[in-house]
Amino acid sequence: MLSLSPEYEKLDMSKRLSHNILSLFTLIVLSALWISPLYGAQLVDRVVAIVNDDVITMSEVNEEGKGYFKKITEQAPPAQIEDALSRARNQILNNLIDKRLIAQEAAKQGVNVSDEEVQMAAEQMLINNKITRDILDTQLGQMGMNYEGYLETLRNQILQSKLVNYEIRSKIIITDDMILDCYDTNYTKHISDGGYYLMQMGFVWNKSNRGSTSPATDAEKMAAKKRAERVHALIVDGQDFRTLAKKFSELPSAVDGGDIGVFMEDEMAPYMKQAVLKLKTGEISEVIETPSGYQFFKVLSCQDGQIVVQASFDAVKEEIRAKLYDEKLKGEFDEWVKKIKAEAYIKKL
Repeated sequence: MLSLSPEYEKLDMSKRLSHNILSLFTLIVLSALWISPLYGAQLVDRVVAIVNDDVITMSEVNEEGKGYFKKITEQAPPAQIEDALSRARNQILNNLIDKRLIAQEAAKQGVNVSDEEVQMAAEQMLINNKITRDILDTQLGQMGMNYEGYLETLRNQILQSKLVNYEIRSKIIITDDMILDCYDTNYTKHISDGGYYLMQMGFVWNKSNRGSTSPATDAEKMAAKKRAERVHALIVDGQDFRTLAKKFSELPSAVDGGDIGVFMEDEMAPYMKQAVLKLKTGEISEVIETPSGYQFFKVLSCQDGQIVVQASFDAVKEEIRAKLYDEKLKGEFDEWVKKIKAEAYIKKL
């Protein structure tokens, strides 16, 4: 038998290896061509973005946004569906890029989230919202999500929170001067000549069917009046108007603690004039009937040039501090994300 030199043996083996690899590649391609008609879109995927040394695929975008995409296809006008889906996919892709950057940054900093932390957060969420796991599963299903996807979302949120703690929170300072400036801007008002600064509490007749055009029954009117009189008695007894308005008032002003701002006399409805014009600063009106229910008012000020304090500084100081902190945190976080984006290699395909 003819013996080949070691060099020739290596060359021959290299050729055989190349031939085998080529054959294997051809087999994979042919298999894909044969299988594709059977399984269709299940095998179709492509890279849609490169984030540093990582990639994001179309299947990830579809999985992340499937609940959102489902809602669009169900609710958008047919002629607008394609455009709406395109914009939604782009937004989902941007969100995934942010998540990928945060995960990469976490890896650099050695920040991680354990399965136990995620599970504890999920259990605490159930407790805080007073719901069961079955209810959560139902709600997730309605959004096109499952529990495992929800846990992954929680993991990302915890990871982001840890990174924010590490990179941002310790650098945020809210001074007393900042709190005082916010207080002066948002919790005091200057009353013009003839103006009345008012707070309002209201109880509607058709509480269970708001917006109904049918007349209220005597029973509905009586129930509304009783609700108004009960809360009115609490206010007269010294309880805080703003707090009770947020809790009990059935009017849109409830979200602002009943604060409806400054009214001139000629801007008032007849029933409002009847209740308010005879009052002095700090007084509370009687319960009066309106076209849709019962209301009463508190006059915060009716003096020309007076500065009205909506709430004491001590009562809202910590609320303002938290609000300013959250605003500052969001701004700092957005800047931080911009910074790591600027330093990253990101390419959408």
